[in-house]
Amino acid sequence: MTPELPEPLDVIAVGAHPDDVEIAVGGTLAKLVKQGHRVGIVDLTDGEPTPCSPGPEVRLAEAKAAAEILGVHVRETLDLPNRRLFDNFEARVALAKVFRRYRPKIVLGIAEKTPMASPDHWQAVQIIDAAVFYSRLTKWDETFDHLPVHQIQKQLWYPLGFGNVVGPERGGSFVVDISDTLELKLEAIRAYKTQFPPGKQRVFRLVESACTLLGTSAGFGAGELLISSTTLGVQDLVATVCPTDG
Repeated sequence: MTPELPEPLDVIAVGAHPDDVEIAVGGTLAKLVKQGHRVGIVDLTDGEPTPCSPGPEVRLAEAKAAAEILGVHVRETLDLPNRRLFDNFEARVALAKVFRRYRPKIVLGIAEKTPMASPDHWQAVQIIDAAVFYSRLTKWDETFDHLPVHQIQKQLWYPLGFGNVVGPERGGSFVVDISDTLELKLEAIRAYKTQFPPGKQRVFRLVESACTLLGTSAGFGAGELLISSTTLGVQDLVATVCPTDG
């Protein structure tokens, strides 16, 4: 029996921990919401324990506040272990169930390793890639609680680390204009008071500088980098390459 399903989402962004998505693509998500799209965030773990947080309840409350600032419609936190996140069958299935339930057109996930940062990020890369694939597999109903098969149309990756700031280099890379949502992005990151106390104000300067650099490279006030997992196609070359100002 097929379970009752919620209203579908257009885009789901997945991170290993609460605040990953806000740091990387918070401006893009806020812009999508303003454009009328239905957007969701999935955190694979609750990010706890962490040095400055008293516990998961506080971290989850911060995540809820950040989601409200961005305006996203759904935020879910999976019950996977922080600091011990590994790509395994159970993790893949847990995320694929979310995809089958919310039926997104687009999934945003972490692009690559983040050296000298959490190894959970690299495990998340593999879990997300596998879950996108598992979401569309037939003849596996019991494993996925009889949720319907769902074909995700596009998978995009976002860089998470800002240790080496570079502009787009690959043909599948592009910059989203977040000039009008940069402040919302920064406000959402600030919602994580336990993660970014006064001694970590450098993080906000780094994030803002990276967004300004990316945006300026594309002719915008601020931008965020996304990478397509497959070849991008253009139907209207002029409209794409020379968009109307405003």
